[in-house]
Amino acid sequence: MASSSLGDYLRSTRARLAPEALGLPVHGHRRVTGLRREEVAMLAGMSADYYTRLEQGRETRPSAQVLDALAAALRLDDDGRVHLYRLAGLGPRPAAVAPDEHADPSLVDLMGLWHGTPAMVLGRAYDVLACNPLAERLMRGFPLSRNLVLAVFLDPGARSFYPDWEAVAANTVDGLRLAEGARPDHPRVRAVIEELTERSPDFVRLWRRHGVRGKRLETKRMAHPEVGLLELRLHAFDVRSAPGQELVVYHAEPGSATADSLSLLGTLAAEAARP
Repeated sequence: MASSSLGDYLRSTRARLAPEALGLPVHGHRRVTGLRREEVAMLAGMSADYYTRLEQGRETRPSAQVLDALAAALRLDDDGRVHLYRLAGLGPRPAAVAPDEHADPSLVDLMGLWHGTPAMVLGRAYDVLACNPLAERLMRGFPLSRNLVLAVFLDPGARSFYPDWEAVAANTVDGLRLAEGARPDHPRVRAVIEELTERSPDFVRLWRRHGVRGKRLETKRMAHPEVGLLELRLHAFDVRSAPGQELVVYHAEPGSATADSLSLLGTLAAEAARP
């Protein structure tokens, strides 16, 4: 049976949707997990035969109207909708891939002024391109790699550093899937995926879910070896001068125990930087 990246995404997405949550009747034993093809087709207002051809890769040029209908039927968020369009070849034509990624020097200088705020610049494949001293101290739980995806799955300290490791791992994979959909030809993204496919069964398990999710405002818990448990808010911003890069900033709730611990971590970072 033929297949395609678009078909794989449609199939895995409908498998995660419960018919009851969409108000669909459920009678007797269901042979499939999630929605049936016929149910997706009905919700999207298209024939079951046409939808089946999309999943099987026999139809490869759906219109924007079809994609909008599928996105609504499958309850896709903004990240999922963008990924769907890209897989169908209807996204904007990307710029040429640069051989190497570098953080903008002016952005690095700016981060250096944020003494109480951990900040870093991530490349398209989650390589840490630059970070300020406090972020460097914060991420000391990851000595293995300067790539956050590799660190989450291959660093032996990752599961203790992240108390919510499973959620962190799933979000990280979904972000990498979004980056891969935007630039499937990017050599660094491909290299990270191939290395993890060979070395991490957990990555393979989560990658097969075909989830997509960009970084967004969220709270992340970290069990830091020097200052204990931290609960930090994460903000991510696109770097407009370098498409594909992100500025990631963490902050603590003012007056909280985490704010005190972050201040202590800043003191340790400053002491370590002294000649």
